[in-house]
Amino acid sequence: MKLMIIRHGDPDYSIDSLTEKGRREAELLARRLKEVKIDAFYVSPLGRARDTAEYTLKAKNAEATVCPWLREFHAPVLDMHTGEERLPWDLLPQDWTAVEEYYSKDLWHTVPMMSQGRVNDEALRVFAGIDEILKDHGYEREGNYYRAVRPNRETIALFCHFGVECVMLSHLLGISPVVLWQGLCAAPSSVTSLITEERRKGIAYLRMNTFGDTGHLYKYGEEPAFAARFCEIYDCDERHD
Repeated sequence: MKLMIIRHGDPDYSIDSLTEKGRREAELLARRLKEVKIDAFYVSPLGRARDTAEYTLKAKNAEATVCPWLREFHAPVLDMHTGEERLPWDLLPQDWTAVEEYYSKDLWHTVPMMSQGRVNDEALRVFAGIDEILKDHGYEREGNYYRAVRPNRETIALFCHFGVECVMLSHLLGISPVVLWQGLCAAPSSVTSLITEERRKGIAYLRMNTFGDTGHLYKYGEEPAFAARFCEIYDCDERHD
């Protein structure tokens, strides 16, 4: 089975939709996916994800199941310097890298900044959501792998957001979401693919084949949006926080 996790196009957060660039990205993504055999579609309830998916769904004459747990991961934490709320994937490197627990898939949520909020509860909700979809498609969670109850070559696509994408990957791959949140960057409309490996009968694991692929943009000369990135060097006008 193949799992495709797709980030929404360049967002206009003020209206929870897409910018004009984001709409171009969604259209190019639809061109890419039109000829791909996809057996089921799932989408976040938020506008920017649904608007992105609509281009592909229209091109393929398909419908998607709306999953509330696929919405952007919403569990703000309190900034240790300002006391104000911030997203758990926008921590400063000098802060989070100094905490060993953040690197542990079992201890990351015990750090005071995370434990004082509802971060772990939200993560568990995402874990349960992706496990339920995989179960519906023949793969049942057993420990840290999946029991291939109905092994198959289906492809399922999930249109969602960067934060929740990293939480899904943390569960599927056994990696702390903090490391993924801080160390990965999925550009708008990018595609991440995982494929099951059943090397022994009935035992499956999902291996990531590609992360954040934006080949559909480069093919048509569309530069990926800067969203999800921070400044490459300090002395520039790019986003610092």
